[in-house]
Amino acid sequence: MARLAGYETPRLGMGTMALAIEGRPSNRNVAIDTIHAALDVGVRYLDTAWSYYLPSRPGTGEPEDLGYGEKLVYEALATWDGPRDDVLVATKTGWLRTLSAAPATSNADSAAAPKSAIADRTGAVSGNNFGEYGWQADARPETIIHQAKESARRLHVDSLSLLYSHCNDPQLPYEDQMGAFRRLVDEGVVRHVGISRVDAHDIDIARSILGESLIAVQNQFSPSYPDPDHTLEYCAELGLAFVCWSPLGGFLDAVDQRKYDPFRKVAATRGCSYQRVTLAWELAQYDHLFTIPSARNPHEISDSFAATDLVLTSDELTYLNAAVGR
Repeated sequence: MARLAGYETPRLGMGTMALAIEGRPSNRNVAIDTIHAALDVGVRYLDTAWSYYLPSRPGTGEPEDLGYGEKLVYEALATWDGPRDDVLVATKTGWLRTLSAAPATSNADSAAAPKSAIADRTGAVSGNNFGEYGWQADARPETIIHQAKESARRLHVDSLSLLYSHCNDPQLPYEDQMGAFRRLVDEGVVRHVGISRVDAHDIDIARSILGESLIAVQNQFSPSYPDPDHTLEYCAELGLAFVCWSPLGGFLDAVDQRKYDPFRKVAATRGCSYQRVTLAWELAQYDHLFTIPSARNPHEISDSFAATDLVLTSDELTYLNAAVGR
């Protein structure tokens, strides 16, 4: 257990992107059941985002399911019979989903296209004849403020417990982006702020503007992406929480599965999944590190949460750290 945004919570939460974007369960009840399963096994941190939805037509215009991820989290909590007030819900702002125009393909090409979405290395996802799904930064102050207030309405709260900046928008100074978060805190719309996809310089800028309101950095971290900028160590130095996104490599990007072979080796001796070993290894890196694996069904999140009870030996940690170059 650790403290985050005023909540005492296990350090393994649940990311909900897989339940809301391309590849999500076609049956909404499966997604609700998966969140319920997470809460039932002990998860008390749910991570969502304004941009967790599936564009229904080309561009970034208003899709029919705008807000899908946030609405899903609210619905799951509203229909859960556990202690809802103990659950930290974090969301993010400053990113949009995109869908390119449908590509011109021949009938033969269409017939040969896979029925499921295929991830490329940039994070864009191609799907059948619908073009490519992707992401677009929009962290203009007016966008941040508007989206934050929309998120609060969708989650049915007076103020957001934890709101992340989803990215550092390269189109405008980071100081301007953080200024919008400062305003949201001052107005009471947001109680605590996190930042994502950032380096040490960005962290310093955010701290200078947000002060103690900044409590967390959410960056990619896994055996296949072991934090080459060392932001985890910088967070430890500053006393900030470090939250891992894509802790198992992610499902939109191509992943070098060979990086997980040492974890499979340890898992074989432990009689558990390599994903569980991976998450336990991450939790051992820093006592204020949180990891938020996604899941598409109850089994996946139950297996992931079991990592909170898996204590790796010093020899196992030394072996795994050496394998990933830490």
